[in-house]
Amino acid sequence: MRFSFFLAFLGMAIIVAASNFLVQFPLNAELFSIDLSNILTLGAFTYPIAFLVTDLSNRYFGAKKARQVVLIGFAIAVIWSIFLASPRIAIASGTAFLLAQFLDISIFNRLRASKWWQAPLISSFFGSLLDTILFFGIAFSAKFTFIDNLFGSKEGSLAFEVPFLDVGFMTPLWVSLAAGDFMVKILVALLLLLPYRYLFKRKF
Repeated sequence: MRFSFFLAFLGMAIIVAASNFLVQFPLNAELFSIDLSNILTLGAFTYPIAFLVTDLSNRYFGAKKARQVVLIGFAIAVIWSIFLASPRIAIASGTAFLLAQFLDISIFNRLRASKWWQAPLISSFFGSLLDTILFFGIAFSAKFTFIDNLFGSKEGSLAFEVPFLDVGFMTPLWVSLAAGDFMVKILVALLLLLPYRYLFKRKF
């Protein structure tokens, strides 16, 4: 169990640190003539795996151990993220990560005895929603520019306006990115039900 627990928090740290790095890069591609660079970042494809790690830890070890996985993974990831990203992104990630993962654990625990897919899917949905709002709001909205100034970092706000999801009304870029990332997170969460179904009765 100690080795499995070690793999859980190490995996969490790697996933979150990688996502904090990848969120700085928009997806430079088009889909049906829609410019995805105003909708998605690469981090949207990796971050949902953190919820899989949390849910499997909750299933194997219980809520208390799952919270320890989150806290240990969080501490390591924040340190790594300061070097891989920026202090503002590290702060945004840390705040969003802790609150969203603890929400995920709470919801998962309440639904533990329900159908196998309900606990991971519903907890990931609400955890991803909270994480997306907090992360993109702190990391990229103009209201939190003071964090960049505090650390003497390059101003990282993405407050200039673009068409919402590249097809709708005008909105700050960070809002469009947040909406696009959230939709991808839910899609990835659905796909991750397959490995969850396979692993939740097995030891990793």
